[in-house]
Amino acid sequence: MGHASTQFVSLNAAVLTVSDTRTADTDTSGKYLSEQLTNAGHQVVERVILKDNLYQIRAQVANWIASDNIQVVLITGGTGFTDRDSTPEAVTCLFDQHVEGFGELFRQLSYIEISTSTIQSRALAGLANHTLVCCMPGSTNACRTAWEGILLQQLDATHKPCNFVAHLGQKTACAGRD
Repeated sequence: MGHASTQFVSLNAAVLTVSDTRTADTDTSGKYLSEQLTNAGHQVVERVILKDNLYQIRAQVANWIASDNIQVVLITGGTGFTDRDSTPEAVTCLFDQHVEGFGELFRQLSYIEISTSTIQSRALAGLANHTLVCCMPGSTNACRTAWEGILLQQLDATHKPCNFVAHLGQKTACAGRD
């Protein structure tokens, strides 16, 4: 039943910030996710900021999914209900499998912090070409909730009884920590 390993596996990740206003200097959410990935022993091989444009988001994520060097894509932003929020529409068509539990668990954890406002989050995740794609709201607090409550454990091959690492393409991941 379990998919846990006895050894940590360093994953290659890409971080995408979807925002019409953030820059490299003001992107606290993308910076937070990149730092947490690195602190956990993973490699951030690319970090990009894109304006909220469905087709640019889709093209960037599709490129990463097709890459032999990326196993995880973390996306922050574009998951609300404004006319400009298009991250879910951009990426869901790329999924081979939807991870319904990601959005459900995110909203459950988020409810503790922001009450019923969590229903306006369209956080979601899916697997595509053995790449995990997770979409979170753009706030740094929301990224922290997702990281601490879900991603830290699910991106750790030693987490029992199961985690996502066994489902990800081994591509060019590094086994073991230095």
